[in-house]
Amino acid sequence: MKYTYTLLFIIILNNCLSQPSENKYKRTKLTNENTVVTLSEDSLHSTFLIEIPNKVPLHFHRWHTENIVIVQGKALMKLGSDTLTIRKGDQVTILKGTPHEVIQVISKKPLKVYSIQSPKFNPSDRYFVEPR
Repeated sequence: MKYTYTLLFIIILNNCLSQPSENKYKRTKLTNENTVVTLSEDSLHSTFLIEIPNKVPLHFHRWHTENIVIVQGKALMKLGSDTLTIRKGDQVTILKGTPHEVIQVISKKPLKVYSIQSPKFNPSDRYFVEPR
């Protein structure tokens, strides 16, 4: 049953993105390279489409959990003490307090992910971890 809901969710998001009215979504830059499109949000969640051409620095969130679904590309990701290879079709749950980063995009195309965060994302809840 869980897979049915995940598939339905992906289909709905893909339909939203394929509509010609995509201009209604708010685009922002996460870093100098990464682009974030806000798809929806309320007090309980935020849903973004994030495009990552190279990497995302190591960081964590104290107050929210993040679920990502990879819709394009392949990358090396650090999640806690594990290093994962993530690719199109994968889903990753990042529990609050877990350090995570995209170490390197290893595909020719940028990594694109849906990022669903609960509760609503607050930019002050992104804590960057200094390299040792």
